[in-house]
Amino acid sequence: MPETKPNVLFVCNTNGGKSQLAAALLRQAAGTGVQVLSAGLLPAQHINELAADVVAELGADMRAEVPTALTEEALRAADRVVIVGEAQVPELEGVTMERWVPAEAPVELSTERERMVFLRDDLAARVAALKAELGTTTA
Repeated sequence: MPETKPNVLFVCNTNGGKSQLAAALLRQAAGTGVQVLSAGLLPAQHINELAADVVAELGADMRAEVPTALTEEALRAADRVVIVGEAQVPELEGVTMERWVPAEAPVELSTERERMVFLRDDLAARVAALKAELGTTTA
């Protein structure tokens, strides 16, 4: 019997930054061992360039991604739905969702880039814990 891969869906408001960052980090960490998707409530026109830059520093890539609208089908297909930030995702019977509220950047991080690196590092730690929890190996 073939082994099925866990399906993880990351959701945020615009699908241009936070959810795409988390998805890129999990794709990098888990390789082909996890099906990773991301979506947003009101998709942006394009990926956040600064987010793409800082995740690339860790060897992950999100530049080819396109902000995508969240659908009920995507929610129902996911084994794990992770809401990143404050997006208000409607609850669906039978769909378990968890929320990651990124840590607040310290006041001394005054530039947008410093705050984005802080967010990236917070999400990278959460993704590492999720990968371990899923029990996947990098493929």
